[in-house]
Order: sequence, then C-alpha cells, then structure tokens
Amino acid sequence: MLGCRRIRPQHTDESISRVEHKRILLIIGGGIAAYKCLELIRRLRERGVGVRVVMTTAAQQFITPLSVSALTNERVFTELFDLDDESEIGHVRLSRDADVILVAPATADLIAKMANGLANDLASSVLLASDKPPLIAPAMNPRMWLKPATQRNVRQLYADGARFVGPETGEMAERDEAGPGRLAEVPALIEAIEEMTASDRSARTHSSTGPLHNRHVVVTSGPTHEPIDPVRYIANRSSGKQGHAIAAAALAAGARVTLICGPVNLPDPAGVETIKVETAAEMLFAAERALPADIAVFCAAVADWRVAQQGTQKIKKQKGEPAPALELVPNPDILRTIAKQKKGRPELVIGFAAETEKVIEHASAKLKRKGCDWIVANDVSAETGIMGGNRNSVHLIREDGHESWPELSKDEVAVALVKEMAREFAVAEEKTQINKTMRAKTHKI
Repeated sequence: MLGCRRIRPQHTDESISRVEHKRILLIIGGGIAAYKCLELIRRLRERGVGVRVVMTTAAQQFITPLSVSALTNERVFTELFDLDDESEIGHVRLSRDADVILVAPATADLIAKMANGLANDLASSVLLASDKPPLIAPAMNPRMWLKPATQRNVRQLYADGARFVGPETGEMAERDEAGPGRLAEVPALIEAIEEMTASDRSARTHSSTGPLHNRHVVVTSGPTHEPIDPVRYIANRSSGKQGHAIAAAALAAGARVTLICGPVNLPDPAGVETIKVETAAEMLFAAERALPADIAVFCAAVADWRVAQQGTQKIKKQKGEPAPALELVPNPDILRTIAKQKKGRPELVIGFAAETEKVIEHASAKLKRKGCDWIVANDVSAETGIMGGNRNSVHLIREDGHESWPELSKDEVAVALVKEMAREFAVAEEKTQINKTMRAKTHKI
C-alpha cells in the first residue's frame, strides 16, 4: 500500500500528566531545535516534573544557560572539569538521580559519541556513566540523518537499549531543505518520557496470580511504514487492534508484556511496556532487544519490501514523464529471524498469517518455512471486513494439525489465544514434573 506519512495525533493533558513527580535529566545538544527545549522544560515544570539540564558547548550558541536555569530553577551543568559542580553532585550522580535521561536535540555528533562510547565532555561522560538507557530525540539535516554512518550509529544504539522519539519529517530551518530530521514536537517528547517509565508501571499493575505469572510475553502489532521519500511510504493495511488486544490479554493473565508497535491510532494498553517503531528494521531491533522472553507473538503486518534508496526530497510528478521506477529490496524477516535463533529463542513463537485464499494451506506452509511453533491464520479478503474491523475468524495451526475458531471479537480471540498459551506451558510443566518423579523412582530402585 502506498500512502502519505501520517502525523500522530496530539496528546491530551490527561496522558501528559502521568509524568508528574518524575525526575528528568535533559541533555541539550547544539542545534537550532534547542529552542524547543525551553518550551519542553516549561511544560514539564507545570506538571510537577523536576528537570536538571546539561548543555553542550554548541547548545550554548543557540540558547543561554541563564534562560534554562530560570525555567528549571536549578543550576545548569556545562563543564566536565568544574570543581564546584563535581564537589556538589558529580557527573555520575547527574545520571543516576534521574528517572529518565532525554537527549534533545540529539545531533549527529552526539549520536556518534553515544554509539562509540566516547566521553570527552560533560554530556558524553554523563551518558557513558549512566545506569539506564537514554531517550534520544534526533535533530539534524536530512542528508546527515540518512547517511550510512548515522544509520549505523542509530542501529547500534537501538541494540544497546536506547529509545528514540522522532525525527519527524518536514521543512528544515535551512532554505529549500525538507525530509526526516526535525526534532519531535513537545507533546511527543513528553509522551515518550512517560513511556520510558512504562516498565515500572507494568511491574506494579500486572497480575501476580494469573496463569502466565512470571512469564515475559513480547507482542508485535500494527503495520510498518517504509519511507519512499519524506511524504510517501510503503505499508500493509493494519489497525493494530488484534496485537494490542493480545498484549492486554497477556497482561491480564499475569505476564510481563512488551508491545512493539508500528504507527497506529490506538492508545497504549495500560500497564504494558510499549515501544513504538516505524520501519521493519526498527521492529526487528526492538524485538531482539526485548529478549529474553518466554513467548513471542508476531502479529504485526510487516511490509515485505522497502525502497533500495529513500529519497531525501519529495519525488515530483513531471508532466509527460512516466511514473518513477521504484527499486525494492526485501525487508528483514522478523518472525523467521527470532524463530530460527539457536540461542535465546522464546519457548513459544507464534506468527500470524493474513491470507486471501487457501488460508490453511498457505498458513501451514508458512509454519514450516518460518520455523515457528504456531500460526494464527485468518482470511483478510475484502468481503470478510476483518481488516480494520473489530471481529476476526481465525485458524490455529500447529505442527500436528489445526483448529478453526468461530467468528469472535478481536478481544475474544486474544483471550482464547492467551488461554492456549497458558495451557501449553501448564502441560509442559506437568510433563517436566512427571519426568522428575520417574527419575527419582528409578534412582531409588
């Protein structure tokens, strides 16, 4: 499917207020977008959030420490070798005392330092000494963002556990420059800060007595968007409703749940750690980072292909000229990659198959090809109304056969699937206990 990249909806004050009483360390990099940090600080302080700030030397060329200090009501930290600062708090405690470390704007230089473990100024030293992954909000020229070196650094940071918000796509400060590289807007930054604390909320809210207690479940949901140029993308149709329902049902069954979702217009399930991604590559990195897990459910409608070379400018329609040819290359196969892992593979790997014909036959072939344990297959042809709807009719495919479920709501499908997961683990535990008993009896004989 081709489309225009959607702008995510604005977030309400109710969702933003969930960051109240948190402590944020804001590391401001040197870019024109640094001015947005003044509004960010003001909005956070209005909600009772404590904000400490580290400014790079370059950041001070765009906004002054005096302005930042006036808004935070705290001193601003700028120098690594400042005897007064080090004696009072020290760069190690700066990071350890914070609930969330936000780097905004994260320039190409700061991202390179983080990815390669450099620590030659206060900002990079604080980040390297931190005991928690940072939240990174990139902002730079589109060509800098799309450079292979920057993308390698971003992939490394993803693998190291960092979270990203943005960059957004649009007009840049430079004349006639547009593309990915704009700093995320303040509401999106605050939402991302709140999401960084989701794992703590999950630990407090998930059931301690359910059948999946002490299990970790990873779920992927929604589509992926593979950019063609700054305003167009390739995607599959997906609302994310089924994946989000599975995440909520697993949480209700006592599991700790990590939900990795592409661009959707759905609220995050309460108590679930939600990681938002856009592309297939980002989803794979997030899935690998979320391991180890007991169960992995790959419900996302991942685009099979992406363009070989993303355009940095909008591709213009030229009168009398043929449509541009798009060279496509395969996306990573997330389900197969996780299912075929020799080390750290989840005990139960479940894939989804959206088919328009020969549903069971094609899904059974996919089960063997991907190496997963189960496939949940459904008919998504236009006349079913399943795509984007609230109901689903699925077939659960296992190596030893399949069973067809009646039409259910997507919430009911989720609950039924989670019950099957719990049953699978209960049977495995019972077999393990029987084998232990038999070995004990044999030893006595």
